[in-house]
Amino acid sequence: MKVFIVLGSLNAFISVALGAFGAHGLRYKVTSELLVTWEKAVDYQMYHALALLIIALSIKLWPDVRRVRTAGFLFFVGIVLFSGSLYALVLTEIRMLGIITPIGGVAFLWGWILFGLSARDFSDY
Repeated sequence: MKVFIVLGSLNAFISVALGAFGAHGLRYKVTSELLVTWEKAVDYQMYHALALLIIALSIKLWPDVRRVRTAGFLFFVGIVLFSGSLYALVLTEIRMLGIITPIGGVAFLWGWILFGLSARDFSDY
């Protein structure tokens, strides 16, 4: 549980910091298209940082449901691959980095599927 609180809080912090950096530090340094990409990375990082905190609470409520932990790890992997690749793409303008982004998106999708399927196991609580 603690690891997901730490990961969620850390990623929420980073998301806010990078959002501010994008709004103030990148505004006139990158194209508007790249700035939209940056904002998408920040948004998805924050959504999934909050999801990690929900995972932590879910683990506290349902400690025996293993799918919840797996979903949390998938959310974290998704943040690293999806948002991380978009941040790198914007900063370096190496378009090939965009190949990594869908892998992170798939990790997000699988995380949500597993978290949803975990509800079957919550019925005992």
